[in-house]
Amino acid sequence: MPDCGSRGVSEIECRQIAELLGDYLEGSLPGATRELIDFHIDGCAPCVAFLNTYRGTVDATRKLAEVPIPAELKKRLLAVLKSTRE
Repeated sequence: MPDCGSRGVSEIECRQIAELLGDYLEGSLPGATRELIDFHIDGCAPCVAFLNTYRGTVDATRKLAEVPIPAELKKRLLAVLKSTRE
């Protein structure tokens, strides 16, 4: 993330943190990794903003009602997913 204000932490680390946010919010990261992220976030305003947006998005999607997928759509989606694996 540009303009990282964290003490000497590079943009690459910001991207790595962004990739780990799901696990971070679920609490499934090892303690040492979580501490590194906490330390980074303490000094990086762009990562704080990204974390807050990510958290808000996750919270909003949890409130959505489950809607059954029409059978034809499910069939087409599975076909696309299978074709991308090959």
